[in-house]
Amino acid sequence: MPKNKGKGGKNRKRGKNEADDEKRELVFKEDGQEYAQVLRMLGNGRCEAMCIDGSKRLCHIRGKMHKKVWIAAGDIILVGLRDYQDDKADVIFKYMPDEARLLKAYGELPENTRLNEGIGGLDEEEEGAADDYIEFEDEDIDKI
Repeated sequence: MPKNKGKGGKNRKRGKNEADDEKRELVFKEDGQEYAQVLRMLGNGRCEAMCIDGSKRLCHIRGKMHKKVWIAAGDIILVGLRDYQDDKADVIFKYMPDEARLLKAYGELPENTRLNEGIGGLDEEEEGAADDYIEFEDEDIDKI
């Protein structure tokens, strides 16, 4: 049998998430960067995001964040724009929900940006959903 030459197993790779408890400094965008909201995850370390400037871009999650920072639909992220490809970008940073609310309060994000919700309004009831139910009167129930 071959000898194990690594430094540990699966649990060592997982590590401890002690840094999550600390308050971190709010990161603002610089030139060549843009705020975006994740529309959907595509797999293979990629996602589709709607940038604040109004364009939809295919975003690549950088290796430092891959499998360490989990990104889901509806999250606010900071993307680095590419000089040579306008329709693609790289995910630089993911904002926690309280940080995203602060960005909105500071006026960095537009007022119509919806935070804490997946795109498509999964939490809300659709307008026509109430019409799916059939209402019976007492007389109709007796016939059944």
